Amino acid sequence: MPKSFAYPTLDGLFDLACRDGVDIRPTLLRVLTDLYVQKPTHSADEEAQYVELAGRLIETVDASTRQTVAARLAGYAAAPMPILRALAAAGAQARPEAPPPLATQPDLGELFFGANPEERRLILINLDWAAERAARAPVPGDAAQRLEHAALQRNGAAFNQVLAAALGIAPAVAERITRDHSGEPIVVAAKALDIPAAVLQRILLFLNPVVGQSVARVYELARLYDEITLVAAQRMLTIWRQGGAQRKPAHAPAHYDDERRRARSAATPGEHRATRDRNPLPSRQSNRR
Repeated sequence: MPKSFAYPTLDGLFDLACRDGVDIRPTLLRVLTDLYVQKPTHSADEEAQYVELAGRLIETVDASTRQTVAARLAGYAAAPMPILRALAAAGAQARPEAPPPLATQPDLGELFFGANPEERRLILINLDWAAERAARAPVPGDAAQRLEHAALQRNGAAFNQVLAAALGIAPAVAERITRDHSGEPIVVAAKALDIPAAVLQRILLFLNPVVGQSVARVYELARLYDEITLVAAQRMLTIWRQGGAQRKPAHAPAHYDDERRRARSAATPGEHRATRDRNPLPSRQSNRR
């Protein structure tokens, strides 16, 4: 199968060691499966990525988690056979069980922040099917312009203030979105605010130096913006509003350029090469809204 944005090279990305002293692999497998079964059909690329992610995780989680996942998939008509066989080989046999509503999973927002780019993407492309069709909250008309201006000035404090007000989230959550070194939270925020794609690209290039130093990464995030739906972005926004921020960024520099200097000094040629090679750029666009 040819590689695509939906089926990236995953070698080396599944060393899911304990993050911050907590092993997220069991929760990640359960949540990804709950999201997967709430979408009635999947493209070949989506199924291939779920099979790759879940197959690797099944080998690392406990028997109880495998049993739970087997129960979720047993009641899903389009369950991937490779995963069913892997669960059966691991001794997981269960009766069909309906997944719990996402509203009962308060850790989904925290899980999203703790996941890697491929895991975050899989969460987002399935989240729209699990979302409640809530009415869209009004957005200040000048929010996009004010956010772009703050980003171009590299004024992180002003950007956080505008973002928190526009999205209706806590300032700590806005700061966490801004400081994220992978960039997906900003993409979700931009989708929820209906920020034009060109404006988002300028924000990504200037706001966070860790993201902006890689043009390839900015392009990947721009493609993610085209792929995810407004409903998925709104659902994640609802989770952020309800869950708050359990952690604050580890580093909050007095001057935003301090973080740019840190990023430059910490970057190595190997890290730049890994960013370029991690995800081949696609030739297609979905442009889903």
